Amino acid sequence: MVLALSIVLAGCGKSSTSGKGGGDSSSGDKQTTLVYGRGGDSVSLDPATATDGESFKVTENIFDTLIDFKESSTDLTPGLATEWSTSDDGLVQTLKLREGIKFQDGSDFNAEAVVFNFNRWKAGNKEQFYYYNSQFGDVIESVTAKDATTVEFKLKHPLAPFFKNLGMGAFAISSPEAIKKYGDKYMKNPVGTGPYKFVEWKENDRITIEKNKDYWVKDEPKLEKVIFTVIPENSARLNALKTGEVDLIDGVNYSDVPSVKSDSNLQVITRPSLNVAYLGLTSTRGPLKDKKVRQALNYAVNKKELIEGFYAGEAKPAVNPMPPVVEGYNDELKDYDFDLDKAKKLLAEAGYKDGFSIELWAMPVARPYMPDGQKIAEALQANFEKIGVKAKIVTYEWATYLEKARKGEADTFLLGWTGDNGDADNFLYVLLDQDSIGSNNYTYYKNPKVHDLLIQAQTEVDQAKRNELYKQAQAIIKDDAPWIPLVYSNPALAAKANLEGFHPHPTGSDKFLGVYFK
Repeated sequence: MVLALSIVLAGCGKSSTSGKGGGDSSSGDKQTTLVYGRGGDSVSLDPATATDGESFKVTENIFDTLIDFKESSTDLTPGLATEWSTSDDGLVQTLKLREGIKFQDGSDFNAEAVVFNFNRWKAGNKEQFYYYNSQFGDVIESVTAKDATTVEFKLKHPLAPFFKNLGMGAFAISSPEAIKKYGDKYMKNPVGTGPYKFVEWKENDRITIEKNKDYWVKDEPKLEKVIFTVIPENSARLNALKTGEVDLIDGVNYSDVPSVKSDSNLQVITRPSLNVAYLGLTSTRGPLKDKKVRQALNYAVNKKELIEGFYAGEAKPAVNPMPPVVEGYNDELKDYDFDLDKAKKLLAEAGYKDGFSIELWAMPVARPYMPDGQKIAEALQANFEKIGVKAKIVTYEWATYLEKARKGEADTFLLGWTGDNGDADNFLYVLLDQDSIGSNNYTYYKNPKVHDLLIQAQTEVDQAKRNELYKQAQAIIKDDAPWIPLVYSNPALAAKANLEGFHPHPTGSDKFLGVYFK
């Protein structure tokens, strides 16, 4: 670990001509390269096949979406499309596109390129394009280029979050010519219309992107280059910031926030909360098939201690699978108390009076909702031990962790979710509906009643009625207990004091527009 870390830090130093952070002598004394220290590597740079935040951190800057989100919210704003409308029956969606935009390989962005991308996703399987199947399923009947700047979507039934979905990074538009050229290797050779162009990917080390000088937004980006470098351990990442090896880091330990604030050379930046951290209980495995066992594990977790020990109070106990800021949140539901006696009683009723043994998978990387997966796993292990459940802690490299969990190979696993579009559908349907098994529903939870409610909510255009449907679904999910929702957090980042214009987005994916060093 020490050797690997020294190599990473040495690599960071090589990224700049000055030997400190992103210093770049090409613009005199003005720094134009930003080095972003993060906990894990990307899995794919094809946004359509990615499901992890580390991938979207990068692709957000290489690609554009048809509709974008505003700077610090999930409110919609024009992207590659300048306007959009829906028919009275909700079955036809029409978008008008910007003219004169080119992909970074010089090919034209137009309506045909949009059709190509959607047809590619539609033709793929669930394992290939997780997000497309989670957000759209088979609801899109056809996508047609009415002319070079007009795209028409025909739907089989109304889809309330349709335009919100289009703002998600997974549905960024790729160059058709690049996809044809690179085939299966496109995930490592991404080409979009975004503010930065892909340069290089050294796996588990760094990804480099450089300014797209032909970007369609005037005078943007201001940086010449961004380097995403991997430093797995939180304290090492903070040390790299303090020594000038990197310029910006995420996954700051909450206990380190006071020291960062007291350092005049640094600044703390807080990401708006749109997340939930959870322990997944795979409902198809061993004792976890029994609802009483899953409920017992919920009663065994001391969330207050987790928040005090690992979040320095900068989090709230999670009750539902989505945070309170999302419309449709059920604030009438009561959380499982920390009650070891009740947990033991439920285990006895399920036939496990003497407990049982399971694996508990610990995340190998820091995420906005979970700064230290290993230590949180150890705390949960201690909680479960008190009710006779022996949890063996297991971990894997990040991409392997996600893949094996997706296949249902974990008994219990730590994970979380940062919302992609601010809609309840993006939490409940994507993470816990039976349609999402094999994509983002890693617990393999299935309840036909929940499914009916979530599908009905997708097709309901009256937001008040949608909210009621989501509240009903949350009540059933709470009782079925496929998760132990842990916390809703306010993620902390840290940067050099002279970094300006960086406004972290609640979705966790930041586009480096307007960012510069003073």
